[in-house]
Amino acid sequence: MSTTARPSPVVRLVPRSGATVVEPVTYTVREVAKLLGLSLGSTYALVRDGTIPATRLGGRWLIPRARFHAWLDAVTEQPAPTGTEHGSGR
Repeated sequence: MSTTARPSPVVRLVPRSGATVVEPVTYTVREVAKLLGLSLGSTYALVRDGTIPATRLGGRWLIPRARFHAWLDAVTEQPAPTGTEHGSGR
């Protein structure tokens, strides 16, 4: 039995010069869950109830990249609640 180690695969973090980087047109629910740091179940619930913009195609949910980022920008630009809107008014 040979004990020579196989060379580990090379991972390129920067594309080769002249290489074209293609952005995905859609995300999967799993990818969105990872981007948002949510569980897969929570992300599916948000997709099903329409909170996260998505399209059902066959048996899969697809999240259009441009709509997702526009939604995320709109959500993150809303002012954070100060807690005074629902105060006791004393």
